[in-house]
Amino acid sequence: MCAIADTGSVHKAARQLGMTQPSLTTQLRRIEQAVGGPLFNRERTGSRPTPLGRTVLTRARPIVAQMTELIREAKDAAGLGHADPGTRLRLASTGSRAVPGWLRRLHRRLPDTDITFQTDVSANTLLQMVADNQLDAAFVHEVEGAPLRVPDGIRLRVLVRREPQFVAVPATHPAARAGRAVAVAELAGEKWMVDPSVDGDWDGLRRVFAAARIDPRVVYGDYLSAGDLVAAGEVVTPCQPTSQPRPGMSIVPLAGDPLGVRLLVALRAGRRAGIEGDGVVEDLRASYEEVALGSPAYARWLAARRDPGLTVVA
Repeated sequence: MCAIADTGSVHKAARQLGMTQPSLTTQLRRIEQAVGGPLFNRERTGSRPTPLGRTVLTRARPIVAQMTELIREAKDAAGLGHADPGTRLRLASTGSRAVPGWLRRLHRRLPDTDITFQTDVSANTLLQMVADNQLDAAFVHEVEGAPLRVPDGIRLRVLVRREPQFVAVPATHPAARAGRAVAVAELAGEKWMVDPSVDGDWDGLRRVFAAARIDPRVVYGDYLSAGDLVAAGEVVTPCQPTSQPRPGMSIVPLAGDPLGVRLLVALRAGRRAGIEGDGVVEDLRASYEEVALGSPAYARWLAARRDPGLTVVA
């Protein structure tokens, strides 16, 4: 399940797992029969988790990580381990366009390190995995007004003090053609799509609506499918400022920047020596700056601010 969700394709997942596609499809059907419903929607562009699938994945990812760690520890205890623990780096993120550049920099600078990576929509889940020694570091976001649950034994490094959240609108929308930031009230008549499984997102958006004194229609879904619906003119949706527009969609700042997040790197207190020396945070900082300046709407927003301390990486 995790492999299909991460690759977006049963075919790619089978290749990653070293299985045939029919074998993986059969295994997936058995899992779906066990949990009582379909876990993925098979679309022309790939496989995407259903609401049930997202729920199961939230519980499955920690189990996979724990099992992987159990096997590694058992092999080490039996003298069968092949990798020095100092050459392993376990990373995760709630999802960001900065991640590919982060991993690219780490692989280039640490060619002998076994780097593993996973994603999860829940920042709180990833923080707990760091605390439980299932991860060495996690890149997460914290929505204003919706503080994360930080377990004991976690150290947080602030990557960005406040990142404004933008909105994705259809390219034909007046807000896209106006070439300016759009007020939330101007979008009161639109259907807003939000993913309620992302920690803090719905709470933050509700506060924005309340402050603007609007009560728009809200639909629930995942942000991957939201992009297709935005392009089709069905919804608008909050998005990261580093998001890249696709055909039929535009990324627009919100006037007054009413919705913001803090970007954090979670490290385990007392973690193995050298993780900071390895430059994990520094490589992420460089990658984030690269995608921020390469995102047209965000680059314009940054250029218009005289006080870079509002958004520049801390």
